[in-house]
Amino acid sequence: MLISTRLTKDAGIKYPIICGAMYPCSNPELVSAASQGGGIAIIQPVSLTMVHGYNKPNRKEGLRNGIRHIRSLTDKPIGFNALIEKGSEKYIMQMSEWIDVALEEGIRFFVTSLGKPDWVCEKVHAKGGVVYHDVTNRKWAEKGKECGVDGLICVNDRAGGHLGELTMEEMFELLSDMNLPLVCAGGIGSELELNKALEIGYDGVQMGTRFIATEECSTPQDYKDAIVQAKEKDITWTTKLTGVPISVINNNKFKQNNSWIIRYLLKSRFKHRIRVIITGISFWRMRAFSRGKGKSSKDLWSAGKSVESINSIESATVIMEKLGQSIGGE
Repeated sequence: MLISTRLTKDAGIKYPIICGAMYPCSNPELVSAASQGGGIAIIQPVSLTMVHGYNKPNRKEGLRNGIRHIRSLTDKPIGFNALIEKGSEKYIMQMSEWIDVALEEGIRFFVTSLGKPDWVCEKVHAKGGVVYHDVTNRKWAEKGKECGVDGLICVNDRAGGHLGELTMEEMFELLSDMNLPLVCAGGIGSELELNKALEIGYDGVQMGTRFIATEECSTPQDYKDAIVQAKEKDITWTTKLTGVPISVINNNKFKQNNSWIIRYLLKSRFKHRIRVIITGISFWRMRAFSRGKGKSSKDLWSAGKSVESINSIESATVIMEKLGQSIGGE
């Protein structure tokens, strides 16, 4: 039995499951394997170009080469993640150029994060594509709708990476009247949570942590093992990676908050630039450990509370197929 939701129609996929974009974990093999399973995986362009080597002869053509490599591994739909927070005009220009490349290469499903997506919607809609926007509350959902987004990625308090404050149920109740497809992001690690989200009324789910613990993900083995071994009680948060709360596996070796001066600057009119700087430093550290260099990655292991139901390392294709086949008792 196949299920049809607004997400499956918008993305052109068999199962209403998104393998979310992850820095530095979204390597080409993972993206292609997850999409091959019947859902859709999202390319993270900074990860693809800066971590996985697709930055030559320049970042624009490097991204194109990376997309084409993924296309050589699967003919299933893939998506594109646009991080569009204010703070660096040069970065926004780079992202705009990357979006153009993605559109030229036939990608039509986009996920925007951390900014005002009006200009992305304009570009993507002109080519017949759709834009889903990450939100954690009503305020940002309404701003996204005003900008013309086609769906909302509803990030709850169990998410890995940047997390929200509301539960899966609270997010749906808060946003269900907006007449947009809603995708549950956070706490989905198995068939049980997937079907619960669909029963609540979501059009699909977005998963990240589950797809790190896969054969195709190129992240270090100790990171994968940590996800398998961790339980929900082991997940905490820190603002030291990006300036806003991000979920991590607790190892009792890091501080949750930044120094008082950084916290002060994050509340000032320079907050966007400060976040760009903090995130940039974190990106370079994660890039180093993803290549087996630099410090241990232990203080950088981002993961959500779905670790509770993740007990093995399997192929991303197999995981996607198992999840999809569990919907409605297929």
